[in-house]
Amino acid sequence: MTPAEAASIEADIRSLLERQSGAWNGGDLVTFVADYLDSPRMRFVSGGSVRYGAEDVLDRYRRTYPDRAAMGALTFTDLDVRVLSDDFVFVFGRYNLEREADAPTGLFTLLFERTADGWKISHDHTSSD
Repeated sequence: MTPAEAASIEADIRSLLERQSGAWNGGDLVTFVADYLDSPRMRFVSGGSVRYGAEDVLDRYRRTYPDRAAMGALTFTDLDVRVLSDDFVFVFGRYNLEREADAPTGLFTLLFERTADGWKISHDHTSSD
């Protein structure tokens, strides 16, 4: 892979993350979760639990963030995007939620896979501060 190809992949991933925060900030959890691999091998780890599959992740988000006030405004910071190959990208970063009553934050690592449907998250490990 050439440096230009790696830079293009990194730009695609950063764009996807911007699209995700836009969906979240618009209250659209379905679009937010659409970037997760729709497969039982997709793993989401958070709060001491493991979930498999995009539908389970969507259900978790719907329970944890039942309305716009709970969702707040999401930003991603401190992003470190590492293109591992033509088909895999590793991302480390921080999420920040701004809500009326608080401002939770935490760290995440994501593994993206290139699929026939574009880049998808196949592993998400998120922890809160």
